[in-house]
Formats: sequence, structure tokens, C-alpha cells
Amino acid sequence: MLRLEKLVKQYKTGDKALKGVDLEVPRGQVLALIGPSGAGKSTLIRCINRLVEPSSGRIELNGEDVTRLGAGGLRQARRRMGMIFQEYALVERLTVMENVLSGQLGYVGFWRSYFRRFPQAAVEEAFRLLQRVGLEQFADKRADQLSGGQRQRVGIARALIQGPDLLLVDEPTASLDPKTSRQIMRLICELCAERQLAAIINIHDVALAQMFVQRIVGLRQGEVVYDGTPDRMTPEVLTEIYGEEDWAATRDKGAGDGHAAQAVAEGDAMAAM
Repeated sequence: MLRLEKLVKQYKTGDKALKGVDLEVPRGQVLALIGPSGAGKSTLIRCINRLVEPSSGRIELNGEDVTRLGAGGLRQARRRMGMIFQEYALVERLTVMENVLSGQLGYVGFWRSYFRRFPQAAVEEAFRLLQRVGLEQFADKRADQLSGGQRQRVGIARALIQGPDLLLVDEPTASLDPKTSRQIMRLICELCAERQLAAIINIHDVALAQMFVQRIVGLRQGEVVYDGTPDRMTPEVLTEIYGEEDWAATRDKGAGDGHAAQAVAEGDAMAAM
């Protein structure tokens, strides 16, 4: 379980990106983090694994206070937090397999990784993960030869090879077309269910979040203003999170997109038969 207690991030300018956030994410739950730009979504995710240092508050992962860990303890804690980035963060000149295996850095160390000396068990797990994300035929292909959706799948496999308890996912669909976005969200949710992983997904597409996740948390100006199920995302709630807009029309359009997504999924299933 992940638990945040009164998490604050204040910059030297005095601006607060997070204002005492309390949050619990149990094992196996996929949570979408929504809100306007500047609401603190990316900051929250990066505070959890301390890529951004919180100013105060407590971050617990499976009962361990991450905020109190020194360098060595933090390295070990980060093994249990898989990070999936918006811009993929792949090494372009390396192959798909090498990029996936780089997720083992926290276990094998820099020099063994540098000389591509990974344990056989890690290599076998990398092949299994590539098969699961649909990229087994691309194992020897360079990362810079992949499409955006394929790169994101590599990033997912790299995060999972760590054997994490928690996935932190930062805008996984921002650079993808609608169909690929749905495929990536579906894949992340399926993998979390299979492995009983907790996940926090920072996402701007509210309709996409409603389509796939179990729980939505809305941030505005560094504070939680909504925490509930997707079906309770009324126009009033969206106004509370984002401000005034014709949310009823937006919701109707999102429902239409949902029917389109179902049609695409059914078409994919028929093509696979």
C-alpha cells in the first residue's frame, strides 16, 4: 500500500505545488490523477519516488517511510516503484531488449549493465515481458526505429522488469493517437490486475480515465478536490476541478467516444479471429 500524509512541496519562490495532500492507494488499485496544468500532478508523482524532494509530509510504501531514507535505502525503495514516462526515456541507440534490461540497473549495478552482463533469469523475464506487451519480434530493433506506441510498450516492460509494487505513470498517452492511447491504457490496467500492482496515472484525458480506471483523484492548485469513482464525475465535479465549462456537452461527447472505443475493441477482436 502507498500512503501519503500531509505531503507538501514548496519552492524557493514560496509557491506551493502541493498543499498537504493525503492519499492512500491499496495494492491492485489503478488511480487516475487529473487536473489542470500546474495543479501539481507531475510533482506529486515525482515526490513519491523523490525525483522531486518533498518539503514536508510523509510517504509510506508498504509501511516504510520513503522520505526518511538515505541514498542507499532510497535506491532499494526505487526498485519497488516502476516509472513510466511521457516521453518514454529510452536510450535511442540501444535495442528494445537492452532498454528493457536497463530496468534491472537497481539490481545488477552500472558496470554489469554497461557490459550487458545480465543474469539469465533477467533475460528470460525480459523476453516474457516483451511477449506480453506484444513486442517479442522487435527485441533486436533499435529504439529509435519504433513508433510512439511501441516505445511506450518498451517503457512499460522496462518498469515491470524491476518487479515493482507500485507503478508511477506520467502522461502515458499524451503523444499517442486515440486508438493507441486506449490500447496503452488497457495494457497498463490489465498488467496491474495480473500482478496486483498499485498504480497512479497522471492523465489529462478525463474520458480515457473514466473508460479504464477504478478511481479518479482530482487536483487543483495542489489540493485534492475530488476522490471517487469514474461514474461520479458530474459536470459539477469537473467544474470544481477545472473551472467553468460546458461539461455536460463534454460528457456526452466522452460517452460517444466510449461507444467508439467499444466498436474499435470489437473490431480488433474480430480481426484476431
